[in-house]
Amino acid sequence: MRLQTLLSAFGAAIFTTFTAVAAWAQVSVDGLESIGVPVERGTGFQPAATELARDLQWLDGMLNVIIIAITLFVLALLVAVIVRYNSRSNPTPATFTHHTPVEVAWTIVPIVILVFIGAFSLPVLFKQQEIPEGDVTIKVTGYQWYWGYEYVEPGVDGAAEGIIFDSFMLAREELAEYDYNDDEYLLATDTAVVVPTGKKIVMQVTGADVIHSWTIPAFGVKQDGVPGRLAELWFEVDPGMEGIYFGQCSELCGKDHAYMPITVKAVTQEQYEDWLNRAGEEYAGQPARINVASAD
Repeated sequence: MRLQTLLSAFGAAIFTTFTAVAAWAQVSVDGLESIGVPVERGTGFQPAATELARDLQWLDGMLNVIIIAITLFVLALLVAVIVRYNSRSNPTPATFTHHTPVEVAWTIVPIVILVFIGAFSLPVLFKQQEIPEGDVTIKVTGYQWYWGYEYVEPGVDGAAEGIIFDSFMLAREELAEYDYNDDEYLLATDTAVVVPTGKKIVMQVTGADVIHSWTIPAFGVKQDGVPGRLAELWFEVDPGMEGIYFGQCSELCGKDHAYMPITVKAVTQEQYEDWLNRAGEEYAGQPARINVASAD
């Protein structure tokens, strides 16, 4: 009898915890369109929401043009050799062993191509790696298997600092409750990172247990979170690109690696300040939560 009573009390406590967690996680921004989302059978990039993403996509296109040109040129040479120098068309092969102009050309031309590529790729790399002064600074910590966030510098005078929350993947049956579509299963989280558009956002990335990787494809950012180290990335979402953007942990981190997505909501400055005021009351100084939801 005593055991039954204890189990009943334990069940009631779990139910209360579920209810509290659900209420705690619903400080959100409504009315946003999903922009940075994978498309079924899609082969291209997601819409670029930052200058970094536009630079990367342009660079990828330029490299593809160079690769295709080289491939077609080599193919043309192979066809020419097959047609011109087969045993039927050329029964007596040449006996020379060197051709200095050709050897100089196949040394100089690749160097020129690589220098040309480097002239465009290095500025893009430096733009990513040179971290500017952030208008908003957020620390993100990867756990097995969820994300923890702390707004170190919210970027609004008088705003509560130390806004802390964890972000877990939503179960399929929870999607509608949080205004997500069914096809956003494995992408949507119970709490989202909220950032203002037109502001420089600096993310300080680390890991609590193993290496994780924080990635948003539409922003053109990816940074490994290594335990004991604090790395940084930055982005600035273009004004007019307000919406919801999804990412995934992009470093194999254990059995539930596939179940730690990332959700970022980019909003106007006014919406961000409104969210920040409400989040300051709910999240400030909150301890890390225990994941009570199943990854299934």
